[in-house]
Parts: sequence; structure tokens; C-alpha cells
Amino acid sequence: MGFNSFDNAMFSIGPFFIGAVFIIVIGMFIFTMIKGIGTWASNNNSPKLSVPAQIVAKRTETWGGSGDSSAQTSYYVTFQVESGDRMELQLSGSETGMLAEGDFGILTFQGTRYLGFERKQD
Repeated sequence: MGFNSFDNAMFSIGPFFIGAVFIIVIGMFIFTMIKGIGTWASNNNSPKLSVPAQIVAKRTETWGGSGDSSAQTSYYVTFQVESGDRMELQLSGSETGMLAEGDFGILTFQGTRYLGFERKQD
């Protein structure tokens, strides 16, 4: 008799937890979408700037790749402008491969969006 009431309680709590997890996952998905749209809109409203800059660092971030899934890699380059301020922008792998630490040139960007880097020869 004691087990029967315990089983009934577990079956009535189970759907609550399943629903809560579903709501959390959907909420995280919606939050990520809204954040991405906000960044996109902010970048679109920012002016396109071209400034002298030096490449001071490059890095990659890799995730995934377990089981049957393939790994994903993001590429980042840190630029230092004349004022000494630094900004890290995400680039594609092919763009990152064309740049080297220490390169000087003209960085073109819009908000957090990388638009290009024209290397200058001394």
C-alpha cells in the first residue's frame, strides 16, 4: 500500500518535470535567437569604419566532435588600433589564414562585424 501511493506521486510529478525541461529548452532557444537578432540589428545601425590597426593575436575555439558529430571551429583575431584599444572580431577560417600576427593595415568593421583588412607594406 505504501509503494502504491509513492508510485502515484512519481507519475504525477513526472509530467511536471518534463514540461519544465521543455519550457527551459524552448526559452534558451528563444533567448539565443533574440540575442542574435539584437547583435545583427546593432551591427547594421553602426557606422562602417576603416582605421589603422595592427594584428596582435589570433585564436580558435573548437567544440563538438564527439561520436558521429563533426567538430566546429570559430576563428578570432585581435586588432589594436592607434589609440591602444583592442577589439576581437570573428573571421572565417580562410580570412584568418591570410593574416599574421604583427601585420599592419587598415581594418574595416561595422560594430562587431569584420568587413576586411588591407595589409600595408612598410
